[in-house]
Amino acid sequence: MSFNSFGRVFRFSTWGESHGPAIGAVVDGCPPGLALSEANIQPWLDKRRPGTSRFTTQRQEPDQVRILSGVFEGRTTGTPISLMIENVDQRSKDYSEVALAYRPGHADYAYDAKYGFRDYRGGGRSSARETASRVAAGSVARLVIPEVRIRAYLVELGGDTIDRAAFDDAAIDENPFFCPDRAAAGRWETIVDEARKAGSSVGAIVECVAEGLPAGWGTPLYAKLDSELASACMSINAVKGVEIGDGFDAARLTGETNADPMRPGNDGKPVFLANHAGGVAGGISTGQPLIVRIALKPTSSILTPVETIGRDGQASDIRTKGRHDPCVGIRAAPVLEAMVALVLADQKLLHRAQVG
Repeated sequence: MSFNSFGRVFRFSTWGESHGPAIGAVVDGCPPGLALSEANIQPWLDKRRPGTSRFTTQRQEPDQVRILSGVFEGRTTGTPISLMIENVDQRSKDYSEVALAYRPGHADYAYDAKYGFRDYRGGGRSSARETASRVAAGSVARLVIPEVRIRAYLVELGGDTIDRAAFDDAAIDENPFFCPDRAAAGRWETIVDEARKAGSSVGAIVECVAEGLPAGWGTPLYAKLDSELASACMSINAVKGVEIGDGFDAARLTGETNADPMRPGNDGKPVFLANHAGGVAGGISTGQPLIVRIALKPTSSILTPVETIGRDGQASDIRTKGRHDPCVGIRAAPVLEAMVALVLADQKLLHRAQVG
């Protein structure tokens, strides 16, 4: 059995390969009557689109989305919404050597071990190209949660971190790194340029904050808000770690320090004096901002030769030709936003189904 779907009530499935004719998503469970057109989806895809700066892959994909079903007279019908994005700039010949040898760090060997057959053109289904489908689906999810504002940005690239005191939300949209610290964005240009010139790559950490969630979304056990978020985030290509709130730093605190103290608010709801928990307690939202971070490994497709073996079991070296991101984290911010939106839309509908 293959798993290409995510969600419980608001559910989406992605399809297609990196070098196939098209990729896309089918969104099921979307409530009827929501205004939806390609114009609602395209701006989010444009944020993730490749080839927009010298710091990303130079594959030129317009990522123009088409709605094939589930919408009538500009509104969702409550039936499955099918979204399609054509692939127009494949260069499958770049992967001729990959057909014969495994790229270390990629899923080449693992796929071959599982299926005995693999699509080596850009990685097939394991390519980050698939995340365009998630972004398209996530734009539909945003319509279900208009009360929530979701914002993702890079906080670290190549081991260099932002200065939180210099955080400027407006800066996120002013540089190709989705970086809220203008000085850090300038340093990152040098880091990425040097990695590319060396035939290497670097990793990154992306943070996402969702504001406007009411208290109560999620469940205490098997559909916890944070566990669903962790699962969604770990499904993103190259992600090797997920943190909610303080994450691993919470293990270094004391109980009284890690607590999120409360005081009475004017509306009868608590006023929190801290948010170490990242907006989730016991698997349920607290009404505070939801904070999620993901750690992405360096791009595995690099020009530096790496020791490997071929499909015949013989030792060899491989250098991956073609067009690749020197840091996959740069374009991960829109993807993380999409996955958070998809989880929150699902959790909102699950909450409504249980408690009305």
